[in-house]
Amino acid sequence: MTPSQRPVSPHLQIYRPQLTSILSITHRFTGAFLWFGILGIITWLYGLASNPTCFSWLMATSQTFIGKTILFLIIYAFFYHLTNGIRHLFWDAGYGFEITTVYRTGWLVVGSSFALTILYWILFQGGCCGF
Repeated sequence: MTPSQRPVSPHLQIYRPQLTSILSITHRFTGAFLWFGILGIITWLYGLASNPTCFSWLMATSQTFIGKTILFLIIYAFFYHLTNGIRHLFWDAGYGFEITTVYRTGWLVVGSSFALTILYWILFQGGCCGF
């Protein structure tokens, strides 16, 4: 094999994604996605404070299927980013680097963020304190 035919470094053709890499990439994406949530909160606060038409439009939009889906995804991104951030804090303190612990806490992050999202959705979207 000539040097020009060899890949410079292993790339997506031979790399098999692992749980740790997927969680790391997802952590970055949820952090970026949370900016959309922050913009939504700023818009909601602006409408609440100064423009009743804007506020009523936002409230009506949040009750549609697309609005509820976006709210659900923002809530999931928040809880995923929170639980994975706590996992990283333990890593910063020097705990949890064994491979079994890394995978166990990774699946714990996925499960707990989903469970927290569902719990939040049931409590605050079910009518008791709904949006």
